[in-house]
Amino acid sequence: MRPAIVDEFDPPFVLNEPAAQTIPFVFNAPHAGAVYPASFLAASRLDAVALRRSEDAYVDELFASVTELGAPLMAARFPRAYLDLNREPYELDSRMFDGRLPPFANTRSMRVAGGLGTIPRIVADGQEIYHARLPVDEALHRIEWLYKPYHRTLRQVVRRTADHFGHAVLIDCHSMPSSSVSRDDGTRADIVLGDRYGTSCAGLLIDIVEAALRERGYAVVRNKPYAGGFITEHYGEPALGRHALQVEINRALYMEERSMAKRAGFAILAEDLFQAFHQVIGDIEGELTTRRIAAE
Repeated sequence: MRPAIVDEFDPPFVLNEPAAQTIPFVFNAPHAGAVYPASFLAASRLDAVALRRSEDAYVDELFASVTELGAPLMAARFPRAYLDLNREPYELDSRMFDGRLPPFANTRSMRVAGGLGTIPRIVADGQEIYHARLPVDEALHRIEWLYKPYHRTLRQVVRRTADHFGHAVLIDCHSMPSSSVSRDDGTRADIVLGDRYGTSCAGLLIDIVEAALRERGYAVVRNKPYAGGFITEHYGEPALGRHALQVEINRALYMEERSMAKRAGFAILAEDLFQAFHQVIGDIEGELTTRRIAAE
């Protein structure tokens, strides 16, 4: 019998697909989930507004039109504060749980030390999430029934895409607080592209994405402060023709960060992203053969 946590989100994630996938792109929004079940709120010392500080709010909506381009879009419905899909499956802080974690759990990563493991201890602004320790079984259930099915489905979609087209491009879609990209010299970063310092995708791909975004007036930087997390690192295998690129969007472009209300610029940004990736797809098809992008 599956635990109640699966039904609390009904469904835990969605895969929006075009009538026919016509391009070798897959889009993914792992931190856009905004369903906060009563059981989670009751266990938390924070209210729903505070918990949403970790959420990549509306990112799935910003990229929703990629299905019109012929690409699938996958998105979580459970929130990042509840379970972080951009971590290893068992990146867990032993101080958070009553009971013994499995011996294979990674309890010493930098992300765990910072409170941002697979089951986060804190939200993005550093506030502690829980009143008390969680049962170990609670963590293992979240991983077994939410994390693993999500990644199993994402891997299947990427593999299917690579098998059909000869290569696959995963665009991992995120947002970032404006405070994380403020510069002392007054320069701004609207979008940060992360390719794990050149290891998760072909160099030509990030060049083309950056150029398309810059043409639309966005200030784009690479890998600092976000080079890509677990998803970019583990799904990006350029030598096998599988490419992963993380896209981080400055939240101030499209929402009021304190109230989390959409700004008037939301629709403009969504259209710019649609047009930019429409251009990227055309440039990729025009400049790269399957053999070249797979081999780079």
